[in-house]
Amino acid sequence: MPAKKHNNIFSVTLLNSIYPLSKSLNSFLSQKMISSHYKKGDFIVKSGEVCDRIHIIRKGLVRGYFEYSGSEITTWVSVDSEIVTSISGFFKNAPSLEFIQCLEDTYTESLSFQDMDFAIKNYVEMARLNRILMETYYISAEYRSFLARIPAAKDRYAYFTKIYNPETIKRLPKKYLASLLNMRPETLSRLEKI
Repeated sequence: MPAKKHNNIFSVTLLNSIYPLSKSLNSFLSQKMISSHYKKGDFIVKSGEVCDRIHIIRKGLVRGYFEYSGSEITTWVSVDSEIVTSISGFFKNAPSLEFIQCLEDTYTESLSFQDMDFAIKNYVEMARLNRILMETYYISAEYRSFLARIPAAKDRYAYFTKIYNPETIKRLPKKYLASLLNMRPETLSRLEKI
């Protein structure tokens, strides 16, 4: 997974589509972002490691999970054009509570915590962009929280299909989708046929 610097046009264009950025901030991000390639099965971070980068997925499929009583419990999934990091690892400079694993060959562009912190403090539009992104991802976390509390499997599945990106549903292997929905694969298979 060699990381390299390049022009990061994908990330800069994506961020500008969310909130317009100045030429100087665009230049800063282009210089500071790192491009990485992860093979299917690779980890962006493992539980216990500090994740000091925030990643924009150019192309790929990524899941977050934790281990409990010998099982892997998937808590979120992300695809192309979405942002991923370990919340505890990145924002607290602390060991990650979860594993972040690539389920497809995945290409990301990432920014270090130090560079993001500098940009937020020195570019007013980066602070605004950060607020917009935090709102978006906080709302997403709220939806996942609701999802986890719906008692009936069929109702969880119905809610999931309303809130998640259809591309995610299509590409996510069934065993991870079942884990995310807190149901057995057989139950998921039955619900998909209804």
